Amino acid sequence: MDWGLFTIQMLNGVQLGVLLFLLAAGLTLVFGIMDFVNLAHGSLYMMGAYFCATLVQVTDSFILGVILALPLTALLGWIVELIVVRALYTHDHLDHVLATFGMILCFDTAVDFIWGPTGMAIPLPEFLDSHIDLFGGHTFPVFRILIIGTGLAVAGFLYVMVTHTKIGMLIRAGASNRTMVMALGVDIGKLFALVFAVGAALAGLAGMLIAPITEASIGMGNEIIIVAFVVIIIGGIGSIKGAFVAAMLVGMIDTMGRSFLDQLLKVFMSSESAETSAPALSAMAIYILMAMVLAIRPQGLFPPKVR
Repeated sequence: MDWGLFTIQMLNGVQLGVLLFLLAAGLTLVFGIMDFVNLAHGSLYMMGAYFCATLVQVTDSFILGVILALPLTALLGWIVELIVVRALYTHDHLDHVLATFGMILCFDTAVDFIWGPTGMAIPLPEFLDSHIDLFGGHTFPVFRILIIGTGLAVAGFLYVMVTHTKIGMLIRAGASNRTMVMALGVDIGKLFALVFAVGAALAGLAGMLIAPITEASIGMGNEIIIVAFVVIIIGGIGSIKGAFVAAMLVGMIDTMGRSFLDQLLKVFMSSESAETSAPALSAMAIYILMAMVLAIRPQGLFPPKVR
């Protein structure tokens, strides 16, 4: 086996995992605390990418563009919560799905109107647009290392915030028993708005980090949001730890399957069939994992301790 290639694919799996975690962390907080199904979470991921692309063009600095785009995305999340989401808390999940699906269409149309139908590329500064040498003559992009480091740093920050701060105590309490939190005099409206804004910022950050690799494009969040829901179901709704572990599992399964499953399949079928089947089986594997978790542990791998 080419261990250099194996290491690269492992790092790619970690990179995909941290991106999924950034998206799923905000989603699991919103779903776990508010009991609100937000299909438009992927649209906030897309808006973060477009905000960053625009600000990079204006400032000619990727780092500054990300710093400025983060509060903008959080502000957008707060506005969405105030104008649309807040009126839907007392409605059932079907209303949530219908309303947020409509929001997806609105966001996609707004992006098409403001930025046009073509995607926006985000150029990287020279120090990020380079590679580090690995063994076996392989290289790995510095920017992907930055994505991994950023994701791990955010995961550490969220862990400390949720487990060791007063706001984290309220978040955990809200996820466990929202009615009791309200009875204790906590302004649940402000808590919901804060959680929604933080979730939007996390989704936007994921979009900002992936856009230089792909590009900011219309509908870029519509597919990945499905995988994000799979992640929070596997990890446990309302659990940051569960979202992180599940995101890593999903990232590794998808990346390693697409890279190496064809080698195993070639033992049983032709090379052409194996190369065609491997990506599809890799995509199926994460849903098979979700089905297994639901069958064995319906509450997820790491659900909140009290729920």
